[in-house]
Amino acid sequence: MTTTELTLPRKTGGRRGRMGAGKQLHAGPVTYVVLTVFALVSLAPLVWTAIAASRTDHRLAETPPPLWFGGNLFKNLQAAWDEAGLGTAMVNSVIVAGTITVSTVLFSTLAGFAFAKLRFRFSGLLLLLTIGTMMIPPQLAVVPLYLWMSDLGWSNQLQTVVLPSLVTAFGTFFMRQYLVQALPTELIEAARVDGASSLRIVWHVVFPAARPAMAVLGLLTFVFAWNDFLWPIIALNQQNPTVQVALNSLGTGYVPDQAVIMAGALLGTLPLLVAFLLFGKQIVGGIMQGAIKG
Repeated sequence: MTTTELTLPRKTGGRRGRMGAGKQLHAGPVTYVVLTVFALVSLAPLVWTAIAASRTDHRLAETPPPLWFGGNLFKNLQAAWDEAGLGTAMVNSVIVAGTITVSTVLFSTLAGFAFAKLRFRFSGLLLLLTIGTMMIPPQLAVVPLYLWMSDLGWSNQLQTVVLPSLVTAFGTFFMRQYLVQALPTELIEAARVDGASSLRIVWHVVFPAARPAMAVLGLLTFVFAWNDFLWPIIALNQQNPTVQVALNSLGTGYVPDQAVIMAGALLGTLPLLVAFLLFGKQIVGGIMQGAIKG
């Protein structure tokens, strides 16, 4: 009996696929040029603010305008700090923006988890109503909100600015959309089978899965709360201001000093830059981690 030997073809595609998957992509010259252009365009307003803050008001009015730094930066920064009372304003803005950020991230994550993974009556209708509130202009709520805060006796107090922003419809919808894909339902069911309570599931399952989105939402919320101007200028006064309300006082003179105004704007922007430099790496790392897991 003759034994026929079969020659099996070699599987080279898998090896090539693995080699291709592990190969690093390198950016070409065009990529560096495009990224450099975008970086310069993005930094141009900040650089111009710093240049204007280092000049005199008379020099800023000349043509052509200055294109390099002058020698009055620290003098203008000190003038803006003293005139606007930015010491108290910085502390108030940190309290307001920090409280709003923590509460928005916490409540939006809980509400987003409920809409994404829990089953309850009228969940679709409630989600639709939540999204619908995003279409209402915030200017329409200024008068009734001011009357409500006056009835509570909170005029010119920080809680007047904090309370209306403890949770946002955008944050709830953002976290709901993320958790629908990032949090497997089987993982929640397995935790319930193991006897975990709802609070333990939220702490040990939901929060770790939602961490990348929570970091992004926290950064966006902090920037928005720090830069908010419309409601704080109505609810607060110059004796107890946030940064944006305090900076508004720099342009109220008969002849506003543009250099001092730019110096104040630079001081108001520095905390945001510091926050991004300190936490930007962790935020980007969390986003990438969530993308790889997804």
